[in-house]
Amino acid sequence: MDRPLVALVLAGGTGTRLYPASRSDRPKQFLSFGGDDSLLRQTVDRAGFADETYVLTREAYADEIHDHAPDAAVLTEPEPKDTGPALVYAAHRVREQVGDCVMLVLPSDHHVAGDFRAVAERAARVAVETEGVVTLGVEPTRPDPGYGYIEPGEAQDGYFEVEQFREKPDRETATGYVDRGFYWNAGMFTWTPESFLREARRSPLEPLVDALDDGDPSRGFDAVDPVSVDYAVLERSESVFVVPADFEWDDLGAWDALERLVDGRRGEDENGNAVLGDAIAIDAADNVIATDGHVSLVGVEDLIVASFDDRTLVVPKDDAQRVRDVVAELRDRGLF
Repeated sequence: MDRPLVALVLAGGTGTRLYPASRSDRPKQFLSFGGDDSLLRQTVDRAGFADETYVLTREAYADEIHDHAPDAAVLTEPEPKDTGPALVYAAHRVREQVGDCVMLVLPSDHHVAGDFRAVAERAARVAVETEGVVTLGVEPTRPDPGYGYIEPGEAQDGYFEVEQFREKPDRETATGYVDRGFYWNAGMFTWTPESFLREARRSPLEPLVDALDDGDPSRGFDAVDPVSVDYAVLERSESVFVVPADFEWDDLGAWDALERLVDGRRGEDENGNAVLGDAIAIDAADNVIATDGHVSLVGVEDLIVASFDDRTLVVPKDDAQRVRDVVAELRDRGLF
């Protein structure tokens, strides 16, 4: 390409569904979950082919970013208001500091294996050629109701126009999506700052763009509500495209995802228990066990048992998403 590629890694969340490993003062992007490096370090390394790397985070985490990504520039969002405002702020700052470039937006909590670089560079070229916003659509390996889906439209040269974004479905609907060739919405994007900010001006985020142009980010953040970039920008844009991605991918958003990750690393025992840490399982099968100490299970099945520091979580695997309910209660009590 005739312009630099800038990787922007999103690292401002806390990872509430991975409680109690993830806490307000120990967000999941700084944890390794059995690997040698933190999730943040793995993501930054994965984007090592970019000309420059930025990490977008909240002020409370900014100092620790350098321990995991010492060569990355750090942007701190004025206020956590979901990915819509965060990415408008980041695009504006990157344009100021780098100028004409292509941004590769990556969450810091994904597992990726395979030829990521080739797909990312192809998506960056599409972003330049179309002057639109581009999402990476992962080819599904199963009908998973935990992910959003992308319905591809008219085929172009190596990419598709996006017909429609689909919210997280039930399992039967997800099966139909997979059969019809839909992609998982992996939350990875490419665009030029100019193209993205143009589309953001046509969205509820317009007051933020205007305030950033005036040099007043605080006023801009006060003027908008928390909103995801998918809902605020991508789902409203008429210039949105999807590049198919055939690499191995998983969103490490909840404890049930750890079962797939540990299985890939051959961490399952003979009874199908996915174990991260020191554990004994007697007459117990198909559980997810994660601990920084020791856990013993007897006679139980299909549970998530996560024990870190002085906290222990026990929940059926099918209710993995409900960990956020626990966190909400803990926050109300000032205990998260």
